[in-house]
Amino acid sequence: MPESFEVLNTHVRRGPFRAVLFDFDGTLSLIREGWPRVMVGMMLDILRDLKLAEEPDEELWGLVERFVMALNGHPTVVQMARFAAEVTARGGTPADPRVYSEGYLERLMTVVRQRWDVLESGRVGPEAWVVPNAHAVLRNLLGRGVPLFLASGTDLEAVRYEGDLLKVLPVFGEHVYAPVAGDPSFSKGHVADMILSTLGIRGEELLGFGDGVVETQEVKRVGGVMVGVASAEPGQTGVNADKRTRLTAAGADLIVPDYGGQEELLAWLWGEGR
Repeated sequence: MPESFEVLNTHVRRGPFRAVLFDFDGTLSLIREGWPRVMVGMMLDILRDLKLAEEPDEELWGLVERFVMALNGHPTVVQMARFAAEVTARGGTPADPRVYSEGYLERLMTVVRQRWDVLESGRVGPEAWVVPNAHAVLRNLLGRGVPLFLASGTDLEAVRYEGDLLKVLPVFGEHVYAPVAGDPSFSKGHVADMILSTLGIRGEELLGFGDGVVETQEVKRVGGVMVGVASAEPGQTGVNADKRTRLTAAGADLIVPDYGGQEELLAWLWGEGR
């Protein structure tokens, strides 16, 4: 059994593949790592301020975190709509989900702008804020002649800016898809369907990489193979246990902590040296 990745589905199809779909945050970029703490923390603050929560902090945190992470991969406003429904269910009057989105982004950007600054100034290189060996796995795939697609729930403007800082965008060309101005109609499922129809390939010929539930479910829905990226925070190593649990439940075929073993992983996926 390979050492650099975990095979969850022993019957998984092993390539070759004709298209690869990547998520962005947590799959390639670590610039927004820690966003769940910011989002859940904001939601708890609002519930406490509105006097709509009597649960102990740990219990309330777990409840909110579950629905936030279940929607990871959708545009942020979708998570905020779910939070608005929670406020209503508790007898409160919610704000517009877009208002919650703006409040969350204001908190998050306090951290993100500091990371932008160190990258813009050159004090650290792109490799400091990508999932380890992300550039290597992209180069390997590009060398295999397979078209690469990027789909993110983060706004397109931010994805393009941060992807440029991290030097991961060139391999995707024009195939970068994300919501514009928080458009809640954006869907990774639509991107997966578009890839199949545009290239005229079968679902089983699509390979996906992602750390979220949504992209995992959508790649599996069309019959593709999904590599769950259970990435740790910067400076940490190994599999993130919480991510692994969610990705396994969502149907991931394989689990990797990062791309340290990307050569072995891709050779295995392509069925080389069976």
